[in-house]
Amino acid sequence: MLKGRLPLDTSRVPHGDRHGLLWLERGELSVIDGCLHFTSGQYVDQIPHQSVSMILLGPGGSVTHDALRLLARHGTVLAAVGASGVRSYTALPLMPDRSDVARRQAELWSSARRRLAVARHMYALRLGEVLPHRDLDTLRGIEGARVKTIYRLRAQQFGIDWNGRHYDRANPDAADLANQAINHAATAVQAAAAIAVQALAAVPQLGFIHEDSGQAFVLDIADLFRDDVTLSIAFAAVKQAERGAETIDRLVRREAARVFRKQQVIPAMIDRIKQVLRVDEKLEEADGAGRSGDA
Repeated sequence: MLKGRLPLDTSRVPHGDRHGLLWLERGELSVIDGCLHFTSGQYVDQIPHQSVSMILLGPGGSVTHDALRLLARHGTVLAAVGASGVRSYTALPLMPDRSDVARRQAELWSSARRRLAVARHMYALRLGEVLPHRDLDTLRGIEGARVKTIYRLRAQQFGIDWNGRHYDRANPDAADLANQAINHAATAVQAAAAIAVQALAAVPQLGFIHEDSGQAFVLDIADLFRDDVTLSIAFAAVKQAERGAETIDRLVRREAARVFRKQQVIPAMIDRIKQVLRVDEKLEEADGAGRSGDA
């Protein structure tokens, strides 16, 4: 018999056969009798760490050294996040059982032609049409012009006075309430995108539209959800702020948590990453090559 109550002490369940994300908060992750447990108050639950890909540890959570060792052994990601995933603080590096997503991303990114094709695909998803232009700076300019219109229309939809996008990095609180809300909402959506990127073991630095940031690909994915998710969260929070005394930061976090749960934003981001990288298409090619080799 192998060690531990489960006879899988050293084996790994492939990530493709695992469940996705498990959310835990206000308790301690520890190892009891060789298995991972989560203790919250008087309740102790055994965690099927071998059958989940990623554990999100929220506020009030702690983890023991032995639990970290067990998670690393079985390739399960542990990420420290804010309430409902509206902040992403840190995540242990994932050592997945396969490198398909990372290799596919690197393959597309390393070719200037393919990198531009992915960027155009991302713009098409956002703008609703495939633009004929093949220069990235031109595409960014077109996007910037259309974003101004989207901001204005979204503000009208929520009945909010809109005077344009203004943001001073040195003094972010100097902006009006709507712009402050957009800043906070963007941070929350970027956190969700970071979780999605971590869950797939994609490479955060290899962005297709953003380039310089160490979270370039995270920003790429977050932007795909800016029009429908980020702005809706921000402007809904502004309307709530007009009726109460809570800070805009708190209202945005609460609204983001509600939207993330209702719209399943993180799973949608995971699907979108697979779409823009054409991961399923690559896997089908690999399977076909494997069958040819067997023949």
